[in-house]
Amino acid sequence: MDTVRITTAEAIVRYLVAQRIVVDGDDVPLFPGVLAIFGHGNVTSLGHSLEVHRDEIPVWRGQNEQGMGLAAAAFAKAMRRQQIMVCTSSIGPGATNMVTAAGMAMSNRLPVLFISGDTFNSRLPDPVLQQVEHFGVPSTTVNDAFRPVVRFWDRLTHPAQVLSALPQAVATMLSPADCGPAFIGLPQDVAAQADDYPISFFRTQVHEIARPRPDIGQVARAAVAIRASHRPVIIAGGGVHYSRAEVELAEFAEQFGIPVIETVAGKSCLPASHPRYSGPIGVTGADMANVMASEADLILAVGTRLEDFTTGSWTAFDPHAPIVAVNAATFDAIKHFSLPVVGDAREVLADLTAALTGYGTDAAWVGRGVQMRTELQEFVDGRMAPDDQWPPSYAQIIGQVYESATTDDYVMTAAGGLPGELNINWMSTSVASFDCEYGFSCMGYEAAGAWGAAFARRRGEVYSLVGDGSYLMLNSEIYSSVLSGRKFILVVCDNGGFAVIERLQRGKGGASYNNMLADSRGPGADVRVDFRAHAESLGAVAIEVHSRDEMREALAVARAADRTCVIVSKVRASDWTEGGAFWQVGVPEVSDRAEVVEAAAQMRAGLLDQRRGV
Repeated sequence: MDTVRITTAEAIVRYLVAQRIVVDGDDVPLFPGVLAIFGHGNVTSLGHSLEVHRDEIPVWRGQNEQGMGLAAAAFAKAMRRQQIMVCTSSIGPGATNMVTAAGMAMSNRLPVLFISGDTFNSRLPDPVLQQVEHFGVPSTTVNDAFRPVVRFWDRLTHPAQVLSALPQAVATMLSPADCGPAFIGLPQDVAAQADDYPISFFRTQVHEIARPRPDIGQVARAAVAIRASHRPVIIAGGGVHYSRAEVELAEFAEQFGIPVIETVAGKSCLPASHPRYSGPIGVTGADMANVMASEADLILAVGTRLEDFTTGSWTAFDPHAPIVAVNAATFDAIKHFSLPVVGDAREVLADLTAALTGYGTDAAWVGRGVQMRTELQEFVDGRMAPDDQWPPSYAQIIGQVYESATTDDYVMTAAGGLPGELNINWMSTSVASFDCEYGFSCMGYEAAGAWGAAFARRRGEVYSLVGDGSYLMLNSEIYSSVLSGRKFILVVCDNGGFAVIERLQRGKGGASYNNMLADSRGPGADVRVDFRAHAESLGAVAIEVHSRDEMREALAVARAADRTCVIVSKVRASDWTEGGAFWQVGVPEVSDRAEVVEAAAQMRAGLLDQRRGV
């Protein structure tokens, strides 16, 4: 057997370079780049090998390890899980900074390869700089914190372990059922050690993502249930995107006359102009889609994990309506006593199409879906329409961005009030053109994620909308985007605090406290951040607007700009787009405040509709 003697770090880099994948018919790198902040633990060995191979796997400098991880996850989402970014950090705080990003990727089932430096396997120089010591368990390091937030976790304690760890990590990240982030801990001494590796290990390998076919019996049982229904509805989730099954979904819905409502992750599975589209479902959804869900006598859930924001904490459906759950993961397909069809969404839809020949829903139900879609458009048009007031509402800001965008553009957001506002008011004009990170609802994703999406997009602009609270949480990747030449347009909506949480706080009977700047403790509550100046200091083109005309002009400037552009506008703090579904949160059962007591009573009443079986 032919071998080559190289270090562990060199073996890792050579293996990553050798991995390829077919995307839209093109043979491309599976790992197109590395987002890195170097320090002791990853600079002298892994960093050295990455520099040697700089033309084969480019390294992009991040400013914050969490930001890098969020960018990598957003890249994976924009690529529909077909390519994977690597994130590497030093030991200690560099590693723990990435844990939050790993949690976000885990929650959203997105592949990211995290490689962190680790303490010495020999333990001879212990305790090293940034080492957290565990008196009774000396093998524990901060990298063990990744265990709950990744699909694959390993610490290399010998160079030969590369031969098994990396293929297993890649297989996990490319699995439709098990997809999620992977973590490799790289002790400093092991990274530098050499071994004789088989040359065959570094031969080019071209991957194709598997499309697991469903069980014939599961398809047959699902077809029987669907045929027995008169008012079925499809809930389209993120799995439709990852299966690249948008065309098949559109054809299936059209052929059988089944309305389609979308989750946050599934948004833009269909363009809003499709005749079967009926809107976004759930807590951040529109009344029209929630009406369709409540009236349906069968739920066909395709590629969704049915989280509480989708199901209204499991109150959104008729409790007697069966659920047929199509999912690559058995874990998701059997939730809440669903009738499972485990397999790739595209393949399941094809098999169900054949099994449902001759089936069709009632004309009245098709018309009901069209009616709800029409009412949604009228509602959105009304919400986005300008008025004579300034500052504008979120919806009016969204309306102006919508007017300036094209079908080639990509829009995204994350935590706060914007997910609900965009989910309802953004009527997608093209497929796979929307990203709202609401699995982990991670503040700070907006800027970092936009940087990651900009790596993935080959046409159009990336628009990201962010509140002032999320902007302050994590904004440093604006500078990363300028450094790397990956442009995006960031629209900062300043409402003076964490307004959507204040809305929840007051909506459940509490007093406004510690969310808005105006009711925060301390002498500086009247001091406001100059977001324009801050963004400009990070190298972005920055514009603050004070009128609708100025916003229109700023969007035109941003589109023509050669680098990331930040547009700042004040927005109304409490002008929300109404809609949504019941949401279970913890309301005190006992309180001296009458409003809290009333909110608790309302919560108990809402829970009476919670689905607990079939």
